[in-house]
Amino acid sequence: MLRQYLERHGLSPEIQWSPRIRPGPHAMSPFTAMGVFCGLFLPLSLSEYNTLNCIPRKSVLYQNNMKLFREEGIWNYSTMLVREDLGLLLLGAREVVYALNISDISIKKAVVYWQVTDEKQKDCKYKGKHAEIECRNYIRTLHKVDHSRMYVCGTNAFSPICDYMTYSEGKLTLENTLEEGKGKCPFDPFQRYSSIMVGNDLYSATSINFLGSEPVVLRSSNSSLRTEFKSSWLNEPNFVYMDLVPESMNNPEGDDDKVYLFFSENAVEYDFYNKLVVSRVARVCKKDMGGQRTLQRKWTSFLKARLDCSLPEPSLPSVVQDVFLVKDSDWGKSVFYAVFTPQSSSSDVSTVCAYNISAIGHLFDTGKFKTPVTVETSHVKWVMYSGEVPTPRPGACINNAARSHGMMSSLDLPDKTLQFIRDRPLMDDAVPPLTGRPLLVKKGAKFTRLVVDNVLALDGERYAVLFIGTENGYVQKAVNYAGEMFIIEEIQLYQTPDSIKTMRLSSSTGQLYTGSDYGAVQMPLSDCGRYELCLDCVLARDPYCGWDLSAGLCSDVSNSKYASEITSYFSGKIIQSLKEGDISKCPKSETVKPENYTLFPGNNIKLPCQPDSNLAVVHWIFSGQPLPSDTKHYIYNEGLLILNASADDAGQYTCESEEQVNSRTITRTMAIYRLQPNTHTGGSETTTEPPYGHSTAGPEVTEETDPLDPPLPPASRSEDHRVVGLQVAVAILSLMLVGLVAWNLYKGQFRKRSSATSGAGQLKNPSINYTHIQNSRTSEIKPLRTAPIHNANNNHCAIITLKGNGEQNFSSGGNTMNVDGLGYIHDESEI
Repeated sequence: MLRQYLERHGLSPEIQWSPRIRPGPHAMSPFTAMGVFCGLFLPLSLSEYNTLNCIPRKSVLYQNNMKLFREEGIWNYSTMLVREDLGLLLLGAREVVYALNISDISIKKAVVYWQVTDEKQKDCKYKGKHAEIECRNYIRTLHKVDHSRMYVCGTNAFSPICDYMTYSEGKLTLENTLEEGKGKCPFDPFQRYSSIMVGNDLYSATSINFLGSEPVVLRSSNSSLRTEFKSSWLNEPNFVYMDLVPESMNNPEGDDDKVYLFFSENAVEYDFYNKLVVSRVARVCKKDMGGQRTLQRKWTSFLKARLDCSLPEPSLPSVVQDVFLVKDSDWGKSVFYAVFTPQSSSSDVSTVCAYNISAIGHLFDTGKFKTPVTVETSHVKWVMYSGEVPTPRPGACINNAARSHGMMSSLDLPDKTLQFIRDRPLMDDAVPPLTGRPLLVKKGAKFTRLVVDNVLALDGERYAVLFIGTENGYVQKAVNYAGEMFIIEEIQLYQTPDSIKTMRLSSSTGQLYTGSDYGAVQMPLSDCGRYELCLDCVLARDPYCGWDLSAGLCSDVSNSKYASEITSYFSGKIIQSLKEGDISKCPKSETVKPENYTLFPGNNIKLPCQPDSNLAVVHWIFSGQPLPSDTKHYIYNEGLLILNASADDAGQYTCESEEQVNSRTITRTMAIYRLQPNTHTGGSETTTEPPYGHSTAGPEVTEETDPLDPPLPPASRSEDHRVVGLQVAVAILSLMLVGLVAWNLYKGQFRKRSSATSGAGQLKNPSINYTHIQNSRTSEIKPLRTAPIHNANNNHCAIITLKGNGEQNFSSGGNTMNVDGLGYIHDESEI
C-alpha cells in the first residue's frame, strides 16, 4: 500500500544519492569539502530517512464544500490579516482589499479598490516592466494599528506607497494619508519580504531601491534604524518572517524585547564555484537607538547565524521558506517552526525543523564570531574569530550589566564594541534544531507555508499541530508524538494545482485560511465527521477529535464546551489515544457480511477493496489461504483483479487491511466476496448491497475498466512486446504487397477484383455498462492497436485495454481469448 501511494503521487520509493557541489578557482580541497558534507550538512541515515519520510494516513481529495472566495479578474490573493475582534478576514490582492466574514469567507462584507494611476503605470512600463502584470498595485502589507484601523501598503507600479484604512459601519475606507512606502514594502510584487507592527513602529525587511539590489532591515519610527549596505550584513537575501519575542518579561538580567528575522542569502563564509544559499536567523533589540559616532542611525544589535536543518541525503543546504512562532507564557519555551526546501532542482525533499528561542539566544549571547581574513592578496575567507571580544559584548541589548557601567542606551556604547559588530555580524556556529534533526522529511510537492496550532487534548497535554501548505495546493496536517512525526491527513484545497502563498490561523473560530493566485480558501482545523467508525476515529490520532461513546460519533473535543470534561477521558465517555492509537476501548464493529456473486468462466473480475488508510497494507485470503499477486490474480491499490476466471476461481475472497501503530498490528476485515460457479446457461447474477463504508457496488467483470485500474503485470508486458513484434511483421508484409501491386500495375497485368471478401471480422467496442463480458469465441472485444494476425497454429491474440495512470495495457493470448471471423485478406485493394 505504501509503494502504491508513492507511485500514485509520482514518487519513487528509492532514494537517489547525488552530491551536487562543483569546485571553483578558490574551491575547498577534497578533504575540506568532505568535512563540510560529513559535518556541516550531515545527512540522516537511510533508516532514519525511512522513519521520517512520513506518508499521510488519509488523503482527502478536492471537495466542493470548502468556502472559497475570489472575484473574476482579480488575482494574487497573497496578503491576509485576521481580525477576530472585528469578525473579519482582511484579504489583500491585486489593487483591492476585501473585508470577509471570518466564519464564512465566501461572504464579502466590504471592499476597497486601490488602483495605480495611468501616469504611474506608464512610468513603470517605460522602465521596462510589464504594464498589465508588474505595473499594478499589489497589496503586500496589512497590519492592525488599533481597534478599527489598519496600516496597508502596496507596490504601486514599482513605486511603493502606504496608507491607513478604517473599517466602520460595514465599510472599508482608505484615509488618503499617503506615506512613502520605500523600505516598508517591496517594489517588486513577487519579491519575498516580511514586516511586523510593534506598537506604532513598523519593522520591515525588503529592498529599498527599484532594482532590488539594496536590501534593508528597517524600523520606521521617530528613531528610524536600518542595516548597513555591506554584503557581510545582507547578501542578496530573501526575507521570510519576522516576529517579536517579549524577552524583557520577568527577565532577571533586565534584557530587552527582540525582533527575530528569518531569511536566506548567498553565503559569504563558504567558497564554492557557484553561489551557495544558506538559511539565517537574525535579531535586533527593540530599544536599539543606533550608535553615537559609529553606526549612526544603524542597528547596533544586528546579529545573524546559520540555521541547521540537514536533509536526509548529501545535498546543498536547504532553504527556509516560512516560519511560525508558537508563543508560550514563558517566552523562553517559545518555539519557531520552519519549513525548508532544497535549492537544487534535482531534489524534491522538504523538511520541517523546530528551534527553541532559548537555544537561539544562547548562541547569540555566548557563541563565537566569524571574521573576514584576506588570503592570496585579494581573496577573503571567513574564519572563527579567536581574539579578544570587547565589553559590553557586541550585538547585546542594554541590560542590567550595561546599566551598571553607565550605559543606559546604545548611544552610550563604546566605538570598540560598535566597530566589532559592524565588521563581524555573523556567528561561527549554526543554530541546531530542537530535536537534533528534522521533525518531518517529505518527498513530493514542495512545502511553501506553515502555521501551527497549540491544541489541548483529552490527556491534558498540549500538542503542536502543523498545517503545511504545498506548491500543488494541498495542506498537510501533522503532529509530533514523543519524537514520532505523524501526518494525520492531506487535504486538497484547490481543484487545479495552485501554490499556497499565504496561510493564517484563527484558533477561536477553528478555521484555517489560505491564499493563492487563484483565490482564498477556508478550511476547518478538523473534520471529525470524516471518521465514521470508532476504530478510524481513534487511529486518526487527531488531537481535535475523540469518539463520543454516548452519541456514537467522532466529535470535536477541542471546543471550550469540553474543557470541563477532560477527566471524562479516564471514565471512558470520550475515547482518544494519541500516542498509542489504542482501540481496545472501542465498541466492537459489526461483522462484515459476505456478498454472493455468480462466476462466469472466461470473464475478468474486479473485486473492489480500498482501505481507509494510506498506511494500511491489504492482504487477500482465498478459501482460507493467503492469495499472492501473480499474473492470474493481480492485487493493486483498489482491489483484486482476476484474469480469465475459471471454475477453479470459485470460492470465498476476504480482503483484510493491516495497519502498524507503534509496535502493534491492527487487522480489519474490509470486504468478503463469494464467487459461485454458474451452474446453468443464462444464470443470473446475485447482487447484494456493499458492506458499510465501501464505495463499491460489488465486483466488476469487464474488459475495459475505469481510469484507476492497475498497471500491467510483468508477464502481460512481455505479451505486449510480442504483439508489437507481430505488428512490425505485418507492416513489412504490407509494404511487400504494395510493391507487388505497383509492379502489376506497371506491367498492365493488374485486374481489380469486383468485390471484397467478408472474411475479415470487424472488431467492435464493448459496452462500458457490461457487468459480464463473455470470453468465448463469439465475444467481441476492442483491439488495442491493429487487428490481430494469424500465427502458426491459427490461435489469435486478443488485447484488453486497462486504462490506468497513463494508458496501461494488458495482453492475453491463448484459446480462451480467440476472436472468430478473422480471415486472410483475399483482395490487395483492402490493404
